[in-house]
Amino acid sequence: MSRRPAILFVCTGNICRSPLAEAAFRAAATRCGLDAVVDSAGTGDWHTGEPPDRRAQEVARRNGIDIAGYRARMVTAEDFRTFTHIVALDHTHLKVLRARRPSDGIAELSLLLDHVAGRVGQSVADPYYGQARDFHTTWADVQAGTEALVARLIRSR
Repeated sequence: MSRRPAILFVCTGNICRSPLAEAAFRAAATRCGLDAVVDSAGTGDWHTGEPPDRRAQEVARRNGIDIAGYRARMVTAEDFRTFTHIVALDHTHLKVLRARRPSDGIAELSLLLDHVAGRVGQSVADPYYGQARDFHTTWADVQAGTEALVARLIRSR
């Protein structure tokens, strides 16, 4: 890989799934010694400047990660030029990203669970309207996806 990987995780409002994916990726990359840039964003601007959902913060905290300082933002055209990988958490996000991708965008687009054997094409379920336990399921999915993505990036170095 010729340049330092830069990964952007994208969900709807950037307060549940994508900040959890960002946190899980940071932890996996640190454990594996992968030097990468990582961030998260949303397809919409409803929560811009807000911290992650309290339930997302709690599940991250239970897994030893503090995401209270994260702040929601919306994906920008510049993100397609600066990130090497933009990873969507579900099919709707991927569709929006494909539509917004500028002609000079360099980012590889994918679904997070496409990186997990046997889960290609699957979406990470949105826990927002669910219960606290749904955030644990989301955490397990983003952890599996980010571990697999880190392993792929290490193999491609």
